[in-house]
Amino acid sequence: MTMQLDAVAMKPVVNRIKRAQGQLAGVVKMLEEGRDCEDVVTQLAAVSKALDRAGFAIVATGLQQCITEGGADSLDVKKMEKLFLSLA
Repeated sequence: MTMQLDAVAMKPVVNRIKRAQGQLAGVVKMLEEGRDCEDVVTQLAAVSKALDRAGFAIVATGLQQCITEGGADSLDVKKMEKLFLSLA
């Protein structure tokens, strides 16, 4: 069973990813300008954290939808575990 994500529920996640996209563009610019290594790595870590949070939000929303719409019996625990571990 596949679960389509609700576009309205995903709006904050889309916004988070768009912000991360802007941060990543900033990292590229910093590299091109030869900026300080520590500053670049700090910004890159912020991008990485933002993307991780977006991924966890997507998995959590999917899990919530699966439970509320399909009932706990339709929950594929192994599939959800694989999704969570893919973000680790």
